[in-house]
Amino acid sequence: MKKLLGAIALFALIFQACEGPMGPQGPQGPQGEQGQQGPQGQPGDSFVGLAYEVTLDFTAENDYFEVLEFPEPLVESDIVLTFINWETFDGVRVWRLLPQMVFFEEGFLRYNYDFTEFDIALFLETNFDPEILDDSWKLDVGFRIVVLPVDFANGRLDLSDMDELLRMTGIQEKDFIKLERKVK
Repeated sequence: MKKLLGAIALFALIFQACEGPMGPQGPQGPQGEQGQQGPQGQPGDSFVGLAYEVTLDFTAENDYFEVLEFPEPLVESDIVLTFINWETFDGVRVWRLLPQMVFFEEGFLRYNYDFTEFDIALFLETNFDPEILDDSWKLDVGFRIVVLPVDFANGRLDLSDMDELLRMTGIQEKDFIKLERKVK
């Protein structure tokens, strides 16, 4: 037991914190990523993602499918998030990340999308005839499309929460660009 206590005491003496004057300043490190001005450094470019908005009608004539062209090609590694205006609550629009699914007695309805670097397709998927859906599910459906560099998907953002996403990226209401239907 005495040997154990002696070893603990010796260990504590060896690893005890030292006190004394602070040493000289080390060399300047590399410049960090540009962004909002922090405690040191100059302000860099602030990131504003690309933001688009569109209102669509899904009908038998367009096969419940619309293709929209981006004004300029995206970078291949960009992330494209699409939100649907699900409802308005107390005058505030509620947005949900696609895909979104609704179940009816007849089956399911899913709002979905896919994209390339040049365009985005928004569409309805059902396992029943979508013609029997109430027009509120098909007409004047609002979407917001947010394009982010892949670096933004680093776990710091809740990509399903459009309001948080806009806050974190600096995207404002005025930044949303209206997309036009692609001529078929």
